[in-house]
Amino acid sequence: MTNQYDHAQVQEFWQYVWERDGVAELPDGAVDPTYVLGMFPYTSGTLHMGHVRNYAITDAYARYRRLRGDDVLHPMGWDAFGLPAENAAYERASDPESWTRACIRRMREELETLGFGYDWSREITTCEPSYYRWNQWLFKRFHEAGLVEFTGATVNWCPDCETVLADAQVAVDEGARAATGETGDEDGDNVHDHTNTNGRVCWRCATPVEQRELDQWFFTITDYADELVDGLDDLEQWPEGVREIQRNWIGRQEGARLTFDVSTAADESETAVDVFSTRPETAFGATFVAISPEHDLASELASADEDVATFVDQARTSAPDTGHAARDDFSTAGIETDATAQNPLTGEEIPVYVAEYVLADVGTGAVMGVPGHNERDYEFARAHELPIETVVVPEAGENGEGGTDAGSETETNTDTSAGADADADTGTNTDSPLTADGTLVLESVSTSHSEYDGQPSEVVREHLVDDHEAIDPDVTYRLRDWLISRQRYWGTPIPVVHCEDCGHVLVPDEELPVELPEFVQTTGNPLDAAEEWKRTSCPDCGGPAERETDTMDTFVDSSWYFLRFLSPDLADAPFDTELANEWLPVDVYVGGDEHAILHLLYIRFVTRALADIGFLDQREPVERLVSQGTVLYEGEKMSSSSGNVVTPDEYGAETTRLFVLSAAHPEQDFEWTANDVRGAYDLQQTLYSMATEFVDEGETRVERASHDEFVDREIDRTIVAARTEFERFRFHRVVTEVQELAGLLRQYRSYDRIHGEVYRRGLLTIAALISPLAPHLGEELWNKLRGDGLVVEADWPALESDPATIESDYQLERRLVETTRADVRDILDVASIDDPAQIDLVVAGPWKYEVATRLAASASETDDDSAAETGDTVGDEAIDVGALADEVGVETDVLAEFVAEQRDSGGQRPSSLSPSQGLTATREQALLEQAAWLLADEFDVTVSVRSATAVGAEDETADAAADDLPDADVASRARPGKPAISIR
Repeated sequence: MTNQYDHAQVQEFWQYVWERDGVAELPDGAVDPTYVLGMFPYTSGTLHMGHVRNYAITDAYARYRRLRGDDVLHPMGWDAFGLPAENAAYERASDPESWTRACIRRMREELETLGFGYDWSREITTCEPSYYRWNQWLFKRFHEAGLVEFTGATVNWCPDCETVLADAQVAVDEGARAATGETGDEDGDNVHDHTNTNGRVCWRCATPVEQRELDQWFFTITDYADELVDGLDDLEQWPEGVREIQRNWIGRQEGARLTFDVSTAADESETAVDVFSTRPETAFGATFVAISPEHDLASELASADEDVATFVDQARTSAPDTGHAARDDFSTAGIETDATAQNPLTGEEIPVYVAEYVLADVGTGAVMGVPGHNERDYEFARAHELPIETVVVPEAGENGEGGTDAGSETETNTDTSAGADADADTGTNTDSPLTADGTLVLESVSTSHSEYDGQPSEVVREHLVDDHEAIDPDVTYRLRDWLISRQRYWGTPIPVVHCEDCGHVLVPDEELPVELPEFVQTTGNPLDAAEEWKRTSCPDCGGPAERETDTMDTFVDSSWYFLRFLSPDLADAPFDTELANEWLPVDVYVGGDEHAILHLLYIRFVTRALADIGFLDQREPVERLVSQGTVLYEGEKMSSSSGNVVTPDEYGAETTRLFVLSAAHPEQDFEWTANDVRGAYDLQQTLYSMATEFVDEGETRVERASHDEFVDREIDRTIVAARTEFERFRFHRVVTEVQELAGLLRQYRSYDRIHGEVYRRGLLTIAALISPLAPHLGEELWNKLRGDGLVVEADWPALESDPATIESDYQLERRLVETTRADVRDILDVASIDDPAQIDLVVAGPWKYEVATRLAASASETDDDSAAETGDTVGDEAIDVGALADEVGVETDVLAEFVAEQRDSGGQRPSSLSPSQGLTATREQALLEQAAWLLADEFDVTVSVRSATAVGAEDETADAAADDLPDADVASRARPGKPAISIR
């Protein structure tokens, strides 16, 4: 019989067995199963290594939870709508549905080949009318709840794809930006550029993005801005990086709204312009007001001034209102108007500019220019030769350098940078603005509020908000409403008809779904060209009407799909509300952090909206989020565009999934290398040959020896350690546990004839632990060893040891054995002993464990102030040495020396001991006796293990004359967790 493991030969059989027995299907009557979900894939045609890593993570955890006895919901589906399918259909003279169906068939086959254990009975496909019917139904419910708006908006438009792009679907072409002299930030984090369209391209086709004004459908996610940002604090099992990205995207800022009265030379009437600032006290230094080119006042001023009109028209093209920019590219372009604004704090008339750097959709679309305290205002003022007033200086004792934090940004419409250089004595700004808090200095400005002069800026800030009628507390957000309209065919039709008499009318529920018409290739939106499909009657008046030709953003499809998996065949509702309330939130959700902004924000919004409408009790959809890292090849992310893709079948399915799990923690990036992949392959071969040799040869014994006890205990230690690592998603460490147990079993087999039950138990444990990571191999090993049933349906390996001691002691036991072996190697190396005959290990006397425990307890109870003063040491004063010496039965000077040694080492016990957890002298001796065979095997020597008491160093009644005992001096060096070592 061959000892070679051939995954290709066994995978088809085990997959057949799993499907036959329905091992991955959620049992009927399951109550609150563990819900494990990977972000379902877009149907792009083939799986890439990012897919493999994502789904290997969820499959490993799902299989682990089944071993632990859980009912597990682990479904799979297809994110099947989207513009790429439409583009592929154009390229192939086909249609999006045919292309998508072919992709699904191919990708499902690849997933099955990899052995992923999905409940395929719950498979969903978002392009099925039975699914997108509920997109339309949910649109109607959101509309009824006031969460849908239809309004004109400036949008990103891709002229090649002929569709609207969301902000996050606009990429930055660094090459194009470099050609125009623009640069991104040093980390390359520029996503969108408000201030110049150069370099702003479609994320799909890299075509430069234009701006258009269109009537669009929106979900009003901004209604939930406060709750979405506040709720992040409760998501303790989400990566902090993802939570921070969402906080920044929502961009909540608390500050004040200031009203500036504006007048023009041509028109004596006044208007009011509001600005938002987090630092209203800096308004004392405002020297201009700047408004965005899209501001209503800009349009009004342009109508009366040809130069302003020209600038506004050009700026609206080059400075689009697109929302969330990185704001590292900055334009000082602007034009002075004939309008002036009255500073509400000084009464001074200051000029009004139209400026590109002011963003229409951030804050109020207007800023007060305080160049003394804002980087962008400063640059703009210098470019236009405007006054720069410094009204806040560093407090006494500071060095004059400004800093920037969340509270030091003057206007939400601009960003500030760290670094200011001001003269603390005169308040005169030299090279850059002071952006940090400080003290108000109002000598250089005319104001009736002299009472604020010399006060801390943060104090003045509070008084102004409370006392000044032109200043009111306010909160602004960077988050915009969710634009769901897309001008394309392959998406969910929006269930609205347009009637000249009735306006926008929702399609009745009984007429859902509004299905897509047959695809016809055309330029622009194919639905616009589907005249017969467009023509319909108004549900309200029965008159002629036209269907809405926009389709929904595909993020709508994925915003609630996790709910459909609960009841995918339900015909009268999108999901079973009762099940949802019992089974949510999703216990574990795995995907890339590139989805942190859109998808993960949208599912949180939709869950809350459904809860408020009355369909859910749960307000957060996901309990634990795992953000997978990137698979790299030669330092770059694997991608088709880079030409560095490794396909799953190149190295075999089992080897591929085992490698991606063993290479690194799921949240870390890792490099794909052939040598490392070979390691995953070799491990499979090693485990398979061990099982095969054991079954074929079968030479065992039945009597037990001390080294059998050690191996049995190490099996238990591996079981406990592997469980801990599975719970932490550290699959690479599970693999390490399996490797080390396999290495121990091989050493055990070569040392002596194996005990059959012990060795078989070790191999069965390996089969169970490896099965979530390499399921075909796990089943093959389990079957060879005659395990009961299937390993996928087996129980988690049982412990032979007392669970109470193994749970608390397994790390201490391992550390004791490993450090003792390392100490022996060091002694042999330093002493240049090539052929030792005997190794004696001496365990410290029980009194040292007792004293060490008391000292450590005393150290842990020391208050923080005392610990800081003493260096966290424990001296003689912490105990009554004489009394304790009498109690433990040793000489006072011996005890004092031991206590002093503890003091000199910082008062801390060895790492193997702590006040609440540690090995006793008896347990240490027993463990070392069981582990002595490892030293005997490694060095071919006789090994003895004794207590220091038996040697006679500390007990006059001991038999110290025995010839085979180490001398008393050696024994006296033994410490808890650190046996003395004598080598002869």
